[in-house]
Amino acid sequence: MAEKTQAKLLEYKGRPLIRKDNILYYGNISEENIVILNILGTEPFKDITLAKRVSISLMLTDQSLNPMEQIVKSSEKPDLFQALDLAAVWLDRAEKK
Repeated sequence: MAEKTQAKLLEYKGRPLIRKDNILYYGNISEENIVILNILGTEPFKDITLAKRVSISLMLTDQSLNPMEQIVKSSEKPDLFQALDLAAVWLDRAEKK
């Protein structure tokens, strides 16, 4: 019988990072908050495409709320690294509350 292999999720600073097209979901959906990163622009670099201009939103995972009420804070950063770094800080602070 074939064994099932479980795909390892990509992580950043110990939290899952899932990508769907130009949207990245960062954090555990089972926790109170998650960060959504939306890549607003890209730039070619050698043989890859780099994310430029990233919108960041710290959101509550409570589905009973109106989508606009779910947004706790938002910002925009010039690249993906800065956006992920800020997202990690926001989630760390949200966990401490």
